[in-house]
Amino acid sequence: MMNSGPLLFLGVFFTMSVSWLGMIFFPVAQLGGAQQAATDTGLYPSRRPGLAAQGAEVYRANGCYVCHSQQVSHPGYGGDAERGWGRRRTVAQDYIWDNPVMLGDARIGPDLANAGLRETNLVAILAHIYNPKTASPSSLMPGYPYLFENRRIEGAASPEALPLAGPHAPAQGYEIVPKPQALQLAAYLVSLRSEEWLFETPAPPKPKTNAAPESVPALSPTPVKGSNPSAK
Repeated sequence: MMNSGPLLFLGVFFTMSVSWLGMIFFPVAQLGGAQQAATDTGLYPSRRPGLAAQGAEVYRANGCYVCHSQQVSHPGYGGDAERGWGRRRTVAQDYIWDNPVMLGDARIGPDLANAGLRETNLVAILAHIYNPKTASPSSLMPGYPYLFENRRIEGAASPEALPLAGPHAPAQGYEIVPKPQALQLAAYLVSLRSEEWLFETPAPPKPKTNAAPESVPALSPTPVKGSNPSAK
């Protein structure tokens, strides 16, 4: 009886080698050396500032990527552009400084690749993190009150206290103040912007118009100095 062990080993080795080349080696060779691109507004993407970089860890630790993606589909596919989630598709260049890259597992909530372009009001973002129902009563997102401190007001109220009202307001004499992790998370969300036009995603051509070019007024002849005017 023929020993099929070596043949089986070679088959498994070949399969694993092809998978490793296709899924690891070639993508790293193609994208591993990606550099910042020069755009009209400077180098893109820029590194996240310290507070936002710390917020990325808060985002990951709380599993925000489970319900939110950070990848905009190509215009015309999936309707992301129509939802206002981004004017171009997401490319590998957008993730140069992200480690790990949090593409997202689902879209129970909106895509956040350009969250910082849609909302820059930190107070509104913090209130949404504390309890999304303060602005969206039908929101499925859970609140994160443990990222905030519910404390008694000592003297004057804190300028960082959330301006909550109605059923979401704290008890009389108390205030809701964001902890450092909440401020870091809000800074990270504001930093999410990926709409720069790149080589892989050039700006669309400007639409042509049928408007006639503006007419240039005729120049009146300037008399030459010293010439004899024609007799009347």
